[in-house]
Amino acid sequence: MVAIIDYDAGNIKSVEKAFKYLGADTVVTRDATDIIRADRVVLPGVGAFGDAMRKLNEYGLADVIKEVTNKQTPFLGICLGLQLLFDSSDESKDAEGLGILRGKIVKFPNIDSEGNYYKVPQIGWNNLNFPREGRLFKGLGLDAFVYFVHSYYLDAADKSIVTATSDYSVRIDASVESGNVFACQFHPEKSADVGMQILTNFMQV
Repeated sequence: MVAIIDYDAGNIKSVEKAFKYLGADTVVTRDATDIIRADRVVLPGVGAFGDAMRKLNEYGLADVIKEVTNKQTPFLGICLGLQLLFDSSDESKDAEGLGILRGKIVKFPNIDSEGNYYKVPQIGWNNLNFPREGRLFKGLGLDAFVYFVHSYYLDAADKSIVTATSDYSVRIDASVESGNVFACQFHPEKSADVGMQILTNFMQV
């Protein structure tokens, strides 16, 4: 069973729909027992970092997520779900993240090092580069295109966990893998066949 964590964030329904399309037994829940017993757990989300952390703590889900990741249940963070796994975010400087992985979430600059202007948020398709082999990307081509919607990006403290990068005014850490904890800044559920392959790979971990 795939447990999709419900903490009042956006985009949960589209993630549920994608896993059901792949034939997964799926439940959207904030029940600790359901989440801890699940074979795989997904933390999706679109929204503000501080509000999301407040909801996770209010519902007692922060501790549940830490328990699940500690016992090496395959875990996938998507978009805001990736950001919450880390220490802090420029978006909400007074909010502490889950701290399961080390790193910070940084606001995109509008101007790159060569003076070129970039619109923020980044909305649309961009290619991935793979600095090391990651299990989520098995069977994909060298320049897979995926769909992003975000104003903040990950700067991981430990670059050895970074399995995909992308460039948008700066190079961003677009996906990470540490043990059985996986996370994507982009939206696999909105990334057509490439995204379905990524979710299928997660289902096979």
